[in-house]
Amino acid sequence: MAEQMTAERRLDGKVALVAGATRGAGRAIARALGAAGATVYCTGRSVRGNPSEIGRRETIDETAELINADGGKAIAVRVDHTQEDEVIALFERLRAEQNGRLDILVNDVWGGENWVEFKPFWETSVQNGLKMFQTGLFTHLITARYGAPLMLERGQGLIIEITDGDLPDYRGMLYYDLVKSGVIRHTLGLSEELRPHGITAVALTPGFLRSEQMLDHFGVTEANWRDVIAREPYFAESETPFFIGQAVVALASDPNVSAKSGKALATWWLAEEYAFDDYDGRRPHWRRFFEARQAEEKAAMGDT
Repeated sequence: MAEQMTAERRLDGKVALVAGATRGAGRAIARALGAAGATVYCTGRSVRGNPSEIGRRETIDETAELINADGGKAIAVRVDHTQEDEVIALFERLRAEQNGRLDILVNDVWGGENWVEFKPFWETSVQNGLKMFQTGLFTHLITARYGAPLMLERGQGLIIEITDGDLPDYRGMLYYDLVKSGVIRHTLGLSEELRPHGITAVALTPGFLRSEQMLDHFGVTEANWRDVIAREPYFAESETPFFIGQAVVALASDPNVSAKSGKALATWWLAEEYAFDDYDGRRPHWRRFFEARQAEEKAAMGDT
């Protein structure tokens, strides 16, 4: 996908940190920021020879190498964002190496795949739920807590919190819903406290993300992903991680982004506002597709 990365270097001189840059949205966001000219710190738990408990093959080392191979500048730093001391050390390193500069902080840490149980909450494991809170929500709080002071010193900065969904709809599993909606509420709190200091905080969601992990789940590749549509019709409007990467660059390049502070944003709306496409030239609109599909299914069942 390197040939598809934008050559427009709108973020030259900026310093960005993508927490959770190992794979999926985080990797694509890091690559997009690097292609746009930012120096990108890529953090996460998976490095060569020492993967995280998720057990995936992707590493932050590879993410940084892809950015550098595309002509950008990236630094991979292994960080467990559930560990406060490791997060403190990360920002101390960034302060020393970048003269205290941090322009863009993207909180994409998740790591809750092993703990999601889509069944009634009274049948779920409380410990699994608490683990999900730790990996998917408290990581964001800890990272923002120690990243924001660098922005405060310069009176500017952008924090983007990656979540799932931009509406208060229930996400199908109690703990998962609490974590993802909690990220949005966290963003609102950040925006209220940081706005007077010139710092913007927004939440951002992708649609049905066609990540490496999702492709593996369905047993396809990016080359034949449409084969899944027959058994999973909603996959027809899926988007690649590249799409959310373009959304982040658009926000980071917008001189009026502060007007969006505190809002929950979505890739499909931002694509219309900023006029960007997915890497294959499509411009998927998950909300419009989802609502139309739901209406069709209700009509077929005779519901009104």
